[in-house]
Amino acid sequence: MQSYICKRLLLAFPTILGILAINFFVIQLAPGGPVEQMIANMQGTGNALMERVVGSTSDTLSHASENLEPESILRSTDGMDQDLIDEIRRYYGFDRPIGERFFSMLKKYACFDLGDSFFRDISVAELIYEKMPVSISLGLWSTLLIYLISIPLGIAKAVRRGTAFDAWTSFGIVVASSIPAFLFAVLLVILFSGGAWLKLFPLRGLVSPGFDDFDTWHKILDYFWHMCLPITTLVIGGLAGLTMLTRNAFLDEMGKLYVIAARAKGLTQARILYGHVFRNAMMLVISGFPGVFIGIFFTGSMMIEIIFSLDGLGLMGFEAAMQRDYPIMFGTMYISTLMGIVLRIVSDITYTLVDPRINFEASVK
Repeated sequence: MQSYICKRLLLAFPTILGILAINFFVIQLAPGGPVEQMIANMQGTGNALMERVVGSTSDTLSHASENLEPESILRSTDGMDQDLIDEIRRYYGFDRPIGERFFSMLKKYACFDLGDSFFRDISVAELIYEKMPVSISLGLWSTLLIYLISIPLGIAKAVRRGTAFDAWTSFGIVVASSIPAFLFAVLLVILFSGGAWLKLFPLRGLVSPGFDDFDTWHKILDYFWHMCLPITTLVIGGLAGLTMLTRNAFLDEMGKLYVIAARAKGLTQARILYGHVFRNAMMLVISGFPGVFIGIFFTGSMMIEIIFSLDGLGLMGFEAAMQRDYPIMFGTMYISTLMGIVLRIVSDITYTLVDPRINFEASVK
């Protein structure tokens, strides 16, 4: 297994390089980049934004901006002072060739230097570290609960195939999954967060004011009190796919000859399910774990973060895409790719724990 893990880690480098290269060059060709964003903002906000830009750039930009009259800021890009435009391009690094910018980014990423945000006075690494607790809370607990509920429920549905339990649970999870997550979140806010009915849970934030002064037990209670509604929203929306996948995987295995032979030998239903069927059926379920976790961790929680006022990675990534804040976009992409590769290796290791007959080392020789 060690040899397999080493080979997977070596393959991670070209994988990351390919993902970063494709996204870098595609995004660079998209209109409305950071230079255009800054020029548009300057044209729309006048001297107030100009002063902010002057304060963050070099003396050359400051000198160029001082020579501009307020009316000139409102003119089109073609009518703006070319020295100012060139200085903005230099500030964002767009005075260099695209290939040079790409390899410069790779060199920094090799040292885990994610650079600084274009429009926020903070480094990307600090931003990710700052937003990470919210996204970890949503992604970890939601994924854990989805698996803890969906797997037993899927097994129960497979064992009780065709019964009223199977029909009603199928109806319930299909209805729940058909409701968009943001609508379900709004419904929970209305019902349980003071919207119109009860006020049992807080509406915003990860913790309450004065959290640092709480004792350990109250910190734990306060944390889960704030997380209850957002996690419930994500769990309800994620149950259907994994539950039906587990059900169908078990039904497929239960119809095979080795199960029929086990029943003929007089083995109990529990021994057949958890001693033979479980290991084979869980292969498909385990293989989907990295995708589920990464999806909730980085993208699936964006609307939930907005509704419950949780400042996490999903909301930050959305704002960065709208502002064309490239360092944040590429930095979060780099981290998510690394996490996906690591989780894939963890998933493969879990394969061997569930079914020791699997030998990944033989498949890569």
